[in-house]
Amino acid sequence: MFKRILIPTDGSELSARAVKAGIELASTCHATIHAFHVAEPPPPMIYAGPVAPVSDADYEEEALQGLRAAAERYLAEVRSAAVAAGVICDVSYAFDRRPYAAILQTAQERHCDLIVMGSHGRRGLGLLLQGSETQKVISHGSVPVLIYH
Repeated sequence: MFKRILIPTDGSELSARAVKAGIELASTCHATIHAFHVAEPPPPMIYAGPVAPVSDADYEEEALQGLRAAAERYLAEVRSAAVAAGVICDVSYAFDRRPYAAILQTAQERHCDLIVMGSHGRRGLGLLLQGSETQKVISHGSVPVLIYH
């Protein structure tokens, strides 16, 4: 059946439920998982006065440190749950302004044959205004996607 499952996580409750379902599926199929977190990089700093309070490099590094810490925390939770279930799990994270593209690239690079991810179930105007990374993964990818919501 499935041998390598990609499980993107954003640390939300919905994502945690999708992680749990993905780990259970991996356990049943004797598959391994790759847990993945993608965050949008920090936006450029906007100056409110004639002099910046910190340098652009310091601002970006401080923002990235916070994003890295969150990613490591989310992925440690997934790894812990996978180990408890007896499922082999590796992890990675990335910064990308197009999260769906990073998810699809990771699925390809890690040779995943299934993506298990959560969806907030937005429809209509909410989907149009906010978009859906899950919908973009489905539309642009060739790997099967199991949606949990």
